[in-house]
Amino acid sequence: MSSGQHNAGHTHGQTQVQAKTEQWVESAKGTAHQAHDKACDAAGKTEGQTQLSKEENAGFLQQTGEQVVHMAQGAIDGVKNTLGMGEKK
Repeated sequence: MSSGQHNAGHTHGQTQVQAKTEQWVESAKGTAHQAHDKACDAAGKTEGQTQLSKEENAGFLQQTGEQVVHMAQGAIDGVKNTLGMGEKK
C-alpha cells in the first residue's frame, strides 16, 4: 500500500468517526431538549397543582376561621347569660 493510499484511508476513517460523533452529539442535544421540555411541563403542572392546593387551603381556612368566630361568640353569649349580662328579650 502506498503512502498516499494509506493517508486517504486514514482521512476517510477520521471523517466517518467525526460524522458519527456529530450524530451522537446532535442526538444527545435532542434528548436533552426533550428532557428539558418534559421537566418544564412537569414543573408547570406542579405549579398549577400548588396553586389549586393554595386556593383549596384558603377556602378551608376561611371556613374554619368563621366556625371559630361563631363558637367564640357563642361562648361569650353563654358567659354573659350566666352572669346576667345577656340581652333581655
